[in-house]
Amino acid sequence: MLAVTDLKKSFLAPDGERVDIVNVPAFALAAGEQVALRGESGSGKTTFLHLIAGILAADGGKVLLDGTEMTALGEARRDRLRAEKLGYIFQTFNLLQGYTVLENVVLGMSFGPRGADRAHAREMLERVGLGHRLDHFPAQLSTGQQQRVAVARALANRPKLVLADEPTGNLDRKHAGEALALIREVCREHGAALLLVSHDELVLGQFEGHRDFAEINQALKGVPR
Repeated sequence: MLAVTDLKKSFLAPDGERVDIVNVPAFALAAGEQVALRGESGSGKTTFLHLIAGILAADGGKVLLDGTEMTALGEARRDRLRAEKLGYIFQTFNLLQGYTVLENVVLGMSFGPRGADRAHAREMLERVGLGHRLDHFPAQLSTGQQQRVAVARALANRPKLVLADEPTGNLDRKHAGEALALIREVCREHGAALLLVSHDELVLGQFEGHRDFAEINQALKGVPR
């Protein structure tokens, strides 16, 4: 489902020095596999997910997503592949403030293979406990409720791969457990692979054999953590 080879990304620091953020020689995820990576803030884990999703262009290397080389595509084709194959749960939600909860999920679906299926969008929002908030706007929700909208939007298109960036970071323990269980359940239902990154030990503990991001990211070698 996912194969990463020699993936690299660096940024120019204010002092003019180029700093390596991601240097992953190899990483793979099979269809239906669920993997969690532990990484502290600033370790490059969000950058890694953005590179996999094609949101950021890599400096070098390859990302093979369901048989298609993401890194060889232009921006428009990357956008299309992302809409068709991938669900992304952003740490910062990325909800559209001028649209209702239901409209945010429907709009996300409109770019994917299912199209704007309002009934399914409503069903997903009910599953995350927001069936009574369909006509509310993001600013009228708590941060935890906004995160649950983001979860529903990412899963609504039944993607082949789900990338989750600290998906429970803004939820209380009860809702965090429910959201994580829902993410994993929906992925299992549709055979989707799941790659989750977090620094929360309670979240990571739900994944047998979770890995440290520093094990796969050579850019972290020798960096104090």
